[in-house]
Amino acid sequence: MQPVLLLVDDEEDILELLENILQSKYQIMKASNGLEAIKLLSEEAVNLMISDVMMPEMDGFELCRKVKSTVEFSHIPVILLTAKNTIQAKVEGLELGADAYIEKPFSKEHLLAQIHSLLTNRAMIRDFFASSPLVHIKSIAHTKSDEKFLTQLNNEIQEHMEDLELDVEKLAKFMNMSRITLYRKIKAVSNLTPLELINISRLKKAAELLANAEYKIYEVADMVGYSSQSNFARNFQKQFNMTPTDYMHSKKKPSKN
Repeated sequence: MQPVLLLVDDEEDILELLENILQSKYQIMKASNGLEAIKLLSEEAVNLMISDVMMPEMDGFELCRKVKSTVEFSHIPVILLTAKNTIQAKVEGLELGADAYIEKPFSKEHLLAQIHSLLTNRAMIRDFFASSPLVHIKSIAHTKSDEKFLTQLNNEIQEHMEDLELDVEKLAKFMNMSRITLYRKIKAVSNLTPLELINISRLKKAAELLANAEYKIYEVADMVGYSSQSNFARNFQKQFNMTPTDYMHSKKKPSKN
């Protein structure tokens, strides 16, 4: 699936120019102002937004502020495009949470490189989180709003980890969110489904317990919500590329003579 980009500009010719540049690599959605953009973001999963600054209804600065402070959208990278090339304008955009600021007229190559860099770096951070036993979920946050959301999400998963039936329905109730909103947010931030994230959270908690070497493997499996030690060991190896036993040995401190 190609990443979905939302283009926001009140000038139709600019939207067409951007679409022509980007449509071979990305799925394109378009909005003519900030209010339209917010409506689309509420309805569709968007991977990155490119917005003009000078627009009626809601300008690019206000749109950026709204996106970065709203938990449903705060994970979305924002590139601001503008003819305002003053240092003050750049600082204002970046202070509002913009991930990049590109001046008009812009280079096609620069824009493509900036988009690729933002999407690739976020993918690398997500992959590192998923494959590293002791890396905290907050490592994939890019805004204060994301960090708050992920902290609460992690706390709820940890609190209910022993529940073998923990799923997106229960998690949505704990988070006071709709199932669809929670699913979309988790998928966008982590590239995982809620069930995949719950499972990785179980395995990361297991890694933490195994590293402390206070419990046997079957005890750890039970503590993180696995009814089968063999299933736990298989999932642990698949996720972290080593068995629970090998992981325990790797964390043992060398004995002093």
